[in-house]
Amino acid sequence: MGRLVSGISAAVLAAVALPTTLLAQDSPPFDELRFGVSASIQSGNTREDGLFTSAMVLFDPLGADQAGTLQDHFMHPRLHVGAIVSTSGETDQVFAGFTWRVDVTDRFFVDLGFGGALNNATLHDSNDGPSVGCHALFHESLAAGYKVNEAWRMLATIDHSSNANLCHDNDGLSYAGLAISRKF
Repeated sequence: MGRLVSGISAAVLAAVALPTTLLAQDSPPFDELRFGVSASIQSGNTREDGLFTSAMVLFDPLGADQAGTLQDHFMHPRLHVGAIVSTSGETDQVFAGFTWRVDVTDRFFVDLGFGGALNNATLHDSNDGPSVGCHALFHESLAAGYKVNEAWRMLATIDHSSNANLCHDNDGLSYAGLAISRKF
């Protein structure tokens, strides 16, 4: 499982490191690229050491940018795929799902994400780090963001993955951090 997560993480990170010529196109195949750094916000023996880097690619095939009302935003989420990678040998994750954005003002917004994740964490009875019970987890995220300009955004992020008590252990994985994104 660790090789699978590492391989998928490498593929996601390679996908977001697209050549400059692709980024210079009028219409790249994605809507937004997001990069961040976070830390575990768990306590006790479920806390993970070090920093966690993240990369996420968001796509808008359902027309979320054209949504006007709150109901339109709910019916037209963006799709996302990403990875959270430990810098100190802790848990790595790859995830995918849906992201809903609500503009609070012209500059401030909130993103809510939901989907699934694969991880390489300890499954059961760990004395050092979380015991997540399953390698496949639900993944939720929340971000509060500020539009610096039409292209760049700064975000405060929270990510959580757990199995909703579908497996024996369920310590979950929780992180808080900062991110920067480029909207296309």
